[in-house]
Amino acid sequence: MVTGVQKRKLARSFKSSVWFFMGTLCLVCAGNATELKAIYMPDNILLNKRSATHLAAQIKSGEITSVQLVEACLKRIDARDSVVHAWVYLDPELALAQARAADEIVKLGAELGPLHGIPVGLKDIIDTADMPTCSGSDHFEGRRPANDATVTSLLRKAGAIIMGKTVTTEFALSGQRGTTNPHDPNRTPGGSSSGSAASVADGMVPLALGSQTGGSMLRPASYCGAYGYKATYGKISRKGVFIIARPLDHVGVYANSLEDIALIADTLMVYDAGDFDMRSHCGAKLVETLSKPATPEPLKLAFVKGPPWAEAEDHLDAVFEPYIKSLGSVVQEVELAGIFDQAVDAQGVVMDANLWHNLAEFCENHPDELMPETIERAEAGKLVSVEAYIEAQELVGSLNHAVDQLLGHHDAMITASATGEAPMGLVSTGNAIFQRMWTLMGVPTISLPLLKGPNGMPIGVQLIGRKGRDADLIQVAQKLLAMT
Repeated sequence: MVTGVQKRKLARSFKSSVWFFMGTLCLVCAGNATELKAIYMPDNILLNKRSATHLAAQIKSGEITSVQLVEACLKRIDARDSVVHAWVYLDPELALAQARAADEIVKLGAELGPLHGIPVGLKDIIDTADMPTCSGSDHFEGRRPANDATVTSLLRKAGAIIMGKTVTTEFALSGQRGTTNPHDPNRTPGGSSSGSAASVADGMVPLALGSQTGGSMLRPASYCGAYGYKATYGKISRKGVFIIARPLDHVGVYANSLEDIALIADTLMVYDAGDFDMRSHCGAKLVETLSKPATPEPLKLAFVKGPPWAEAEDHLDAVFEPYIKSLGSVVQEVELAGIFDQAVDAQGVVMDANLWHNLAEFCENHPDELMPETIERAEAGKLVSVEAYIEAQELVGSLNHAVDQLLGHHDAMITASATGEAPMGLVSTGNAIFQRMWTLMGVPTISLPLLKGPNGMPIGVQLIGRKGRDADLIQVAQKLLAMT
């Protein structure tokens, strides 16, 4: 959370900006109206609610400045984070210094990156050389990495403002750290990317990075009402990101529009030899894909339930099935059975074994610095046999082959992003079952905030595509949004 000292700094910074604005306004009133328009915009208070794509264009044109945008975001954080608790580290002065530097580059007329001047939140498992990275654990309290993670470096190269570090559960597992749902503080935002999803959904930043090993990207996106995207495994580097299960860990992105998802994802899809699992051709040209005219052919979507639907909340059918029917003939329900019945358990086997492999040292030597639920999750991996692990890993190829066969007749699969609305209470981060098999397979998935549950809480629509065919999936999402 933001400390008291940091909040006082934020207040001083905001007050200074107000006085600067008032003084400049008085001077300009004696001058010309053109200069007045450049400094005061009637919808300035809504800067933090605009899309990153639009904001980047406005910064490039000089219509707004990065400082104005960062100040708008800081104002929103100051107003809301005492309730939402999305941020574990925030230094307003550092954010504003980055913004001022970005504005100077604009004045020089230099070539700008695609995210120039845009604030981005980073999940607190992603290394930053100028900020602490603690992975949500007391064990790493005060840790200062020597280097940026690859994704952090790519964001800086693209001109982004690293706003701060967002709250994660401990080691990106289950140990909640107090973030609430921005729509209802009595409900979970999901996890483990709690703060990243909540900060974007609440308008604190236009973009944020999270991660998914089970369901930690799309579930929070669904619960909080944000767009959430998990790229194909190996398309975004994890160098400098805390690893808990190498075969499953993915870095993902949050935004408030499909165009913004494409904008930030394209920035991150750059080959990095430091992540041994990266695909040699990892770029997807998502922005270019969205800029092209949609193909005239109607969508062909496979509505899948499969084993996860058995754990859906009672209200999910009543919410989701009318939506599916409203799409008409573009949707065909397809049964997921056979080897798919084993997929969720296989993901659990792979995850558990890797958790113990990566966390055993912390659990055995520093148990007093870890949350009990973290130790419990990690120790489950001690029971995984070699035979079970090999069987689970070998299943992945068969599952991907089955998906390829299914998607030979359909453009994408469609299902819910979560079991229902965000559950009440902050102890649990909810049920990840609607993502686990897709995470195991490493296929691209995206959650679109299209539906509402019986209590008015968001429920996402999940699209699943072929491995490596991320651009196709984004195009399907674009077409689906046009129909909704």
